[in-house]
Amino acid sequence: MAGNFNFKEFLEELKETEEVKTSVEHKKEREYFLIVTEGEKTEPIYFEYFKNQLPKNLLETIDLVGEGANTTTVVRRALELKLKREKDPIKPNYNEVWAVFDRDSFPRDRVNEALELADQNNINYGFTNQAFELWYILHFQYLDAALHRDRYINILSEILGQKYTKNNEEIVNIIMDRGDVRQAINFAQRLEEMHLGNQPVDCSPYTTIHHLVDKLLEYCIPKEK
Repeated sequence: MAGNFNFKEFLEELKETEEVKTSVEHKKEREYFLIVTEGEKTEPIYFEYFKNQLPKNLLETIDLVGEGANTTTVVRRALELKLKREKDPIKPNYNEVWAVFDRDSFPRDRVNEALELADQNNINYGFTNQAFELWYILHFQYLDAALHRDRYINILSEILGQKYTKNNEEIVNIIMDRGDVRQAINFAQRLEEMHLGNQPVDCSPYTTIHHLVDKLLEYCIPKEK
């Protein structure tokens, strides 16, 4: 399905915009993001795509860490790096700190502990129930059925016309080229509204990834004049 939002077209616009922006404008708009993910490759590859849309002088404003851990460990790592940055006498503090992790099959109490730890320490979370691949699906279609995460793989394979595999940069390129990230944000908001009043750990399907992506779109993509 062809999306309404095409990253390749925006990349060309970004290159043209970069030539006319002054260093003062860059400094004014600069923000610093830290994104710590549960997966070592799958999520970092996706967010690396956004980072690559930035002019070269802004690449260091988004730090990505594929922790290779889960739930509370991801949040604690994000907090550790946040505090370390605050003690750095040279580098500015992060404007946005995000821990990205999934429900998967982890116990309810463990997931709630991670969410509470994030809230208590001003750490944003990109939480998905059940798995990050739900976010990929929303680039193409709305899904509100509480399916097991294994079904996500089958759905994505059908959508893409090839077997979906994790840790695949080319898959991300296809998703961003053929899918519609703005639509994914809208669909994720619908899911959030559907589960309004319930704890995230009890909501399925559910994701808050769209809050982070919306921020990155605003930052990585040049605003219309």
